[in-house]
This record gives sequence, C-alpha cells and structure tokens, in this order.
Amino acid sequence: MNKRTRYWVRRILMVVMAGLVGFALYQALADEKTGAEVGESAPDFELETLEGETLKLSDLKGKAVLINFWATWCKPCRDEMPAIQSVYERYQDQDFVVVGVNIAETPVSVKGFARQLELDFPIVLDRNREVTKQYNIGPIPSSVFLDKEGKVVRKQDGQMVEGQIEGYVREALDR
Repeated sequence: MNKRTRYWVRRILMVVMAGLVGFALYQALADEKTGAEVGESAPDFELETLEGETLKLSDLKGKAVLINFWATWCKPCRDEMPAIQSVYERYQDQDFVVVGVNIAETPVSVKGFARQLELDFPIVLDRNREVTKQYNIGPIPSSVFLDKEGKVVRKQDGQMVEGQIEGYVREALDR
C-alpha cells in the first residue's frame, strides 16, 4: 500500500471506531433509567420541612401528590407559585397535596419567600440536592405528578399555568 492509501484507511478506521464508541456510550446512557419515570413508582425521599419536621413521600400514599422543584431566585418558579397555591386550596380536601421542594437554599430565605407569597402547602429543603438528583431534575421549575398509589402520572419541565396544573391534578386523582 502506498502512503496515500494507508492515510485514508487509517482515517476511515478512526471514524468507524469513534462511531462505535459513541454508539456504545449512547446505548449505555439510554438504557440507564434515571429519575421518576411515568408509570413507575416515584422514588421515596425524606426531607426536613420549614417547620423542622420530617416529610417522607411514602407517608403520602393514598393522596395524589404534586412535587414541585423550585428556588427563590427563579422568576418562572415565583410566577408559578400562586397558581399552585390556588389549585392546592381547591383540591386539598380531595386527597391532594403539594410538596414544594426547594433546592439548596437557606431556611430563612425560603421562609421569607413562602410568607411573601402566602404559601401554605408543605415545603421541604433539599439542601444537598440529593432528591433533585434522584429525580433527575434539570431546569426549574419542574413538577412531578403522582397518583394515589405513588406512581408517576406526569412530569413537567418549565412554568405551568393554573388550568394546566388543575388538569394534571385531576388526571392524578382519577387514576
């Protein structure tokens, strides 16, 4: 083989090898289930509330649950909160609860935020982001809706409006 042929054979082999490695990585990551998948049981967690008590997700079985991941500095999170509070007030007597999961902020700032927006649903502190990672949360706000058996009915990234939240809550309650 002359130099030019060897050069092209090497190039083609490198491209093929890179493609195989890329495909193998893609398959490995695609097969790995992460977070809360629709139709599956939500991963259990135990976090401290703003009142210093412990909230365990599995203790809420028998209720439809909206788990909302947020932060005080997040404008879409702030804008979404009144709608979540409104739906919570309407459905809390129908076996529905909201769990607001604050991501990595101090209790003082979270309490001030909750007081300012008049939020009275349970808020827990994910100080080390363990639950956020467990649920594979990327952008916030992010919400996970669970039926009364603790199975994931819907996952929603981004800000929601009140009608959308209410529809998802009804879907969770009807299962």
